Amino acid sequence: MYSLGQIAEALGAEVAGNAELTVTGASEPGSAGPTDLALAMDPKYADGLSQGQARAAMLWGDAPWKDYGLDGAVLVKRARYAMSGLTTLLDPGPEIATGIHPMAIVDPSAEIGANAAIGPFVVIGRGARIGANARIAPHVMIAEGAEIGDDVLIHAGVKIGARVRIGHRVFLQPGACIGADGFSFVTPETSAVEEVRKSVGDRGDAAGQSWTRIHSLGAVEIGDDVEIGANACLDRGTIRDTKIGRGTKLDNLVHIGHNVQVGEDCLLCGQVGIAGSSRIGNRVVLAGQVGVNDNIFVGDDVIAGGATKIFTNAPAGRVLLGYPAMKMQSHVESYKAIRRLPRLIQQVADLQKAVSKRGEND
Repeated sequence: MYSLGQIAEALGAEVAGNAELTVTGASEPGSAGPTDLALAMDPKYADGLSQGQARAAMLWGDAPWKDYGLDGAVLVKRARYAMSGLTTLLDPGPEIATGIHPMAIVDPSAEIGANAAIGPFVVIGRGARIGANARIAPHVMIAEGAEIGDDVLIHAGVKIGARVRIGHRVFLQPGACIGADGFSFVTPETSAVEEVRKSVGDRGDAAGQSWTRIHSLGAVEIGDDVEIGANACLDRGTIRDTKIGRGTKLDNLVHIGHNVQVGEDCLLCGQVGIAGSSRIGNRVVLAGQVGVNDNIFVGDDVIAGGATKIFTNAPAGRVLLGYPAMKMQSHVESYKAIRRLPRLIQQVADLQKAVSKRGEND
């Protein structure tokens, strides 16, 4: 339960009306009850206030809050940013009691920080280090030598491999796998895949061969304030560590291959796949299902639209779309041209007929 004054202070916002009025949760305007904070930060949602029973609302900066029959309001400038602060304030997170649950298995050599909360069926391996105030939900596995920072939240079913290093204030969503072996295999002689890559299509005389594993000796290093989505997979490096920079956010089902280096404050959306040994700059945004080829570099501030496939180095600041990736404006023009093709083909056919008839008449 929070007063409007407390909410406004937490958001750096303005409070209007009764600052002592308390709310227990947030709601859409039309379904809000008398103890809810109705969320109508844009005028187009204001009509819903008359359908609900809210006494308080979060509104846009110069909203005429009294006109909606409210007792008080929190007035914000940037709606979605205010939502970030409000949801942080109201979200209690998973219930995990402080201390080590009796059904957890913790190696005697592991170091557990002050006020850590470790749920049932958690397994923590030899020499692992868990930071202060860490919260670890049930069925998490943390292997030997892993290091977990302070104020980390690890949701149920996460698997963290040996020697993985995770910074402070990191969120790991359910089922994430950090530190699986990289997908790295080789044949005794030159393979058909290698021939195709050199020739762009010709497999040459390469014979059929069995694949031999290249083991992963590196680990994964995750910076502070990173978030990893549900069922995301981050492979350990072959020799050097796979790295995720500070502040980067990975969505559900993202796959980061071995040796990949991802910069700071990147946003990688659902089903993004980055192949081994590629480097991603800072503040890069990859929309859903973007694929990045191995051993290439994507520069700072690149934005790639959904399902873009990046096969070659991308310069800093480039906005990309398509398969293969090209400048977004070029892709849009190309697509428009493709849509005109049926009409163009028909026009050419009509011209051919006209020329043919004229030749017959001559």
